[in-house]
Amino acid sequence: MPAGAKAAYRDATHGPVMVDLGDVPRTMYATASSLTLPAHLANVRWPALDALPQLTTVRCSGPDRGLAEALTARPIIQSLVWDDPPHTVDLSTTHLTTLTISGTGPRLLRLPPELIDLHVEGEPPAAVEAAGEGRWIHLSIAAFSRGVSNGLHGVRRLDLRASGDLSLTALEALTDLEWLHIRWNHPHGGLLDDSRLSGVSRLHTLRLTDAYGVDASSLSHAPTSVRRLDVNGIRRSQSELLMARHRGTPVRVTVWGAKSDAWLASNIDNPLRDWVDDDEQAGAAACEAYASALRAIDHLPADDPATATRAQPILRHLIEQLNAIEERSEIIDTLRREEAADAFFDLAQRAGITDSEAADWFDEWRDF
Repeated sequence: MPAGAKAAYRDATHGPVMVDLGDVPRTMYATASSLTLPAHLANVRWPALDALPQLTTVRCSGPDRGLAEALTARPIIQSLVWDDPPHTVDLSTTHLTTLTISGTGPRLLRLPPELIDLHVEGEPPAAVEAAGEGRWIHLSIAAFSRGVSNGLHGVRRLDLRASGDLSLTALEALTDLEWLHIRWNHPHGGLLDDSRLSGVSRLHTLRLTDAYGVDASSLSHAPTSVRRLDVNGIRRSQSELLMARHRGTPVRVTVWGAKSDAWLASNIDNPLRDWVDDDEQAGAAACEAYASALRAIDHLPADDPATATRAQPILRHLIEQLNAIEERSEIIDTLRREEAADAFFDLAQRAGITDSEAADWFDEWRDF
């Protein structure tokens, strides 16, 4: 890190500064760490960033507009979130350590050697240029449906989000893969019979989350190198088979969040379903409170201007129920609070309520 950049970061004033990126000048604190670039600006006044010497994260969308050059000149900026980037993205001379690509992905992505976290939340790039074929990158793919991009076959840590049944044969090109985490979204699928990963000889840790569609028999073909198998969320019947299959083997199996088929039949799509892992009675009450609110919201007429108004007492009653659950059981920690917020915002969105208004209601009504 250049001495000048470190000195500017250390000596930043704590008062407001004017930031003029080329549209309407805005007042920000000089110590701001995050900035979202206006998408409509064809020509960005990049020198305006110099007023923010502690800026470490930038969010943008659309064309480059000189972004890569501006990041190269500002080594303090180490995190970038880019939605719908152009066909070719060259960040090789920047100092980024974290990059999130969403929307329509680039066809060619050039990465800096310092990058350690790459999150692909939309269409994956066709080709990637990365140091060591991505050997030092923790790769996360939010919608995995086919193989990893060319140029990232050296990754050692891979986090996948999948929907439905999944075959891992496309990962056999990742011969250096050591750590694999698969998380299922709805629908919760399984691992297909041909998911043997026979070409992966260094994989030592396999983690599965929300693996409610996974059959224990599909894990009997795991690479012989695997020594740790962690499963968070699985059918209880499959959990027992899984433990039995690996008893007496070198694989250490850890399972938590196992649930009965009867419970999952009613709650598999409930975003608060995992609360029963902390407190069975409180978790069941939270699931029922959400399910009741969902039924009420879904019965409101669509495309009716009065729907948002009629949804307000439904949403408030949900929060009051969660407040009461928290008062009795103290179950809502930081993670559960975020899950409650996500569930609340999803219901509000179904009723046509803006995110900003929903956020105001959530913060006003909750006691957790």
